[in-house]
Amino acid sequence: MKRKLASLAALATASALVLAGCSSNAEAGDAAGADNSGKTITLWLAGGDTPDALRDYLKSEFNKETGAKLNIQQQDWGDLVTKLTTSLPDANNTPDVTEMGNTQSPTFTNVGAFLDITDMYDELGGEKLLQSFVDAGTVGDANYTLPYYFGSRAVFTRSDVWTAAGVEQPKTLDEFNAAVATISQTNPLAIPGFSGFYLGGQDWRNGISWIFANGGELATVKDGTWTSTLASDNTQKGLAQLQELYKSASNAPNDAKDSNQYIYLNDSDEIKDADGAVTSSTSLAAASIMAPTWAHWSIGTLGTDAEGKATRTWDDTKNRVFALPGNDGKPAPVFAGGSNIGISAKSKNPALAKSLMKIIFSEDYQNMLGKNGLGPANSDYVNSLGDDQFAKALIESASNSKLTPAAPGWATVEGSLVLEEFFSKIKDSTDLAALAAEYDKKITPMLNGK
Repeated sequence: MKRKLASLAALATASALVLAGCSSNAEAGDAAGADNSGKTITLWLAGGDTPDALRDYLKSEFNKETGAKLNIQQQDWGDLVTKLTTSLPDANNTPDVTEMGNTQSPTFTNVGAFLDITDMYDELGGEKLLQSFVDAGTVGDANYTLPYYFGSRAVFTRSDVWTAAGVEQPKTLDEFNAAVATISQTNPLAIPGFSGFYLGGQDWRNGISWIFANGGELATVKDGTWTSTLASDNTQKGLAQLQELYKSASNAPNDAKDSNQYIYLNDSDEIKDADGAVTSSTSLAAASIMAPTWAHWSIGTLGTDAEGKATRTWDDTKNRVFALPGNDGKPAPVFAGGSNIGISAKSKNPALAKSLMKIIFSEDYQNMLGKNGLGPANSDYVNSLGDDQFAKALIESASNSKLTPAAPGWATVEGSLVLEEFFSKIKDSTDLAALAAEYDKKITPMLNGK
């Protein structure tokens, strides 16, 4: 998930305001049976992961059940932290309900930005909800945000290129690294700059899998104080393995992030509109990438739908997806993608906001998430994902996935782009231990809100 923070000072100032003043302006009673005509609440959704059909369902169901209207506003991931920081403390501008990245939740819950919904926890799913995400929205024994959907990262490949290079699907992480290095070095299609595994230099969300697989951590906590651990022994093992992967298998630039890397698996082709202008163009540049499993909607043969919009159709003869293997017989630990959702403590309509939460966590909506490739928050409805290769890869990789540290200042770490900066230097570093120690000094104060 892609985030940006305007500045550390901005978050610190807004956090203080939230902590001092975030209390609901109305009692969160039951909206059912009340006269809500003329009322509107706002839901912020992050990015475009929630399909239009699901958004339409939320609007219609909410209106049918409450008589009020639901205004859905999409926020870009890159600006979300900044907008939450400035809007949540402001009763006149706050969204009533908002999605946020699972790693962003601890920062905002720890400063009181969300309504306490502990009284709804069991009704919305309780222990059947994805507990690592629940923990990210919990302070003490109180629940403030809950999981919206989960995703997990898997390996997508051009299986035809793997076959041409004589490489089989690996069973361990070492075998994976060797396989993609072989593909990059043999370059069976003779494409200039071709990558056996395209991994951007700033793509820390995928890169941390090598840290986790070697028993390393990004940070640890003791007696309430968080410490960045990039220089720890196990993390260093992971970084050394990652550095070799960068050098032997990836030709991605050092400043490339984890945005839309699926385009590098698609053939060189283009589609034009009625005026002859190119509306979509891609170029095969890699044999493998890592991405959330829902990326498969953007991988495959280019075509058009009934409205003339560009579409992609997955081709089993060209593509394959599987969980990144670890070295212990299990999938490698990967960053657990997905979002949490909560009610602003400054909402003027908390009862209506609670009604919306009930719809979101209903059986119908949870199943709709699964049918659209988004992992349902409630484990009772995981079967809605189906049993195709994408669902299997999602469930398998998610079984050993991890969240980033639940430190109060983690959103600050992400928003500062310090991890992008650190990871961009790994490939060319001549002293990983010194580089890590340098960034541990930068990150540790941020983790603790300093």
